[in-house]
Amino acid sequence: MLQVLNQRLNRIMPLMTPASILIGVLCGGLLSPYTFLSPWLFAFMTFAGSISLSFRDLVGVLRKPLPLFVCLFILHLAMPLVALGLGHVVYPADAYTITGMVLAAVIPTGISSFVWVSIYRGNIALTLSIILIDTLLAPFIVPGIMSLLLGTSIHLDSAAMMGSLFWMIVVPSLLGMLLNEWTKGAIAPVWGPRLNPFSKLFMAIVVAINGSVVAPYLTDIDWPLVGMALVIILLAATGYLLCYLSSRLLRWNDADQVALMFNGGMRNISAGAVLAVAYFPPPVAVPVILGMVFQQMMASLIGYLIGRRSELQQRSNNANAA
Repeated sequence: MLQVLNQRLNRIMPLMTPASILIGVLCGGLLSPYTFLSPWLFAFMTFAGSISLSFRDLVGVLRKPLPLFVCLFILHLAMPLVALGLGHVVYPADAYTITGMVLAAVIPTGISSFVWVSIYRGNIALTLSIILIDTLLAPFIVPGIMSLLLGTSIHLDSAAMMGSLFWMIVVPSLLGMLLNEWTKGAIAPVWGPRLNPFSKLFMAIVVAINGSVVAPYLTDIDWPLVGMALVIILLAATGYLLCYLSSRLLRWNDADQVALMFNGGMRNISAGAVLAVAYFPPPVAVPVILGMVFQQMMASLIGYLIGRRSELQQRSNNANAA
């Protein structure tokens, strides 16, 4: 039953995530009191993906770090420069909006990228390495890039960020890998199909909660806000395109391509929203909040395209075999 449910969830995932955002926004603040659940749900999703990962896989990524360096380059240099240039073209006289766009682009990769990479059979060892290293470096990289590009000085609560990372990523990942080693890989074929559908359902719940949190920022929808939303969508699409072209140019396999696209295209928007509200005037938060709204929708679209590509490749292989 769980395997059938997982297959059905895989098919509707590109629709389920946008629907969850819509439900969260329409619910207003009804779901926002449940934000304390998000770290625990993320921890479960990380654990479910980690049971198929061994320590040997993680060491293999660190021995060949080029994909890791490419992703960090796109995350913290290429995309902030794209955001800065696009901001000056579209909003030449609006320093706050430009600052918000750069902040949305420079924050570390999103933890939810782990779930998307797992769903579409990407390189989860590479993904885990990127999330861990990028989040550890974020307290130094984010203020440095913001200062370099905008002359803005901000200070991150590195202790809180590290604590969040520890419980959402490090502990469940280590537990999953330890169980994989202890069972000599036998746990993944047995428990993976049982846990995967819950990971997808929990992802939908987290997205709905985030939608409820950002709902107050979307009460007054006007044409300037719609225009800014289109700019944010364009910025996100550029990130995915840049990751895809980079992986194709370097001739990476499909698993590494999937990992780079989701890790390079997604961001820890929740952390970005906190930074925007804590250290900048309110208009700076608007692009970041819009990024929170459309990030999962864009991930759903990319997932759909990856799924279609896999189906076409499978049909081509079957035709050649026949």
